[in-house]
Amino acid sequence: MTVTGAALAGPSKPVPYWASLSQDEARMRVGPSLDYPSNWIYRRRDLPVKVVQVLGLWRKVEDPDGAQGWMHVRLLSDTPTAIVRSEVAPLRESPRDGARALFRAERGVVGRLGDCSGGWCNFDAKGQRGYVKASDVWGATGS
Repeated sequence: MTVTGAALAGPSKPVPYWASLSQDEARMRVGPSLDYPSNWIYRRRDLPVKVVQVLGLWRKVEDPDGAQGWMHVRLLSDTPTAIVRSEVAPLRESPRDGARALFRAERGVVGRLGDCSGGWCNFDAKGQRGYVKASDVWGATGS
């Protein structure tokens, strides 16, 4: 199991910062220890989370729905990802409104992000690639 840069970031990295789930199953706990019960179990590798607090090897994270809890650093990655929040987000051929729509991603689709600028992000949802409006997704969009 590899621990990545964002996951290892200590107090020197300013919070909040973006991370994503590195495992197929990840438990969010009510406190920063394995002694605390799980309040959520996530089964979505690459789901974006916002790290809002750091305590040793534990990160307090916020999920796309606003739920907060603690995850062990080994469950997180610095891979930039996002989840579609609009009903449908067209993935376009180029970063502009008039560009041809290549795919349509529905609410809840998770993808990996490339560069984000000018209100657009390069988005890859399991090999279906295109440009998505940053306002249509929640995650490491730089906003």
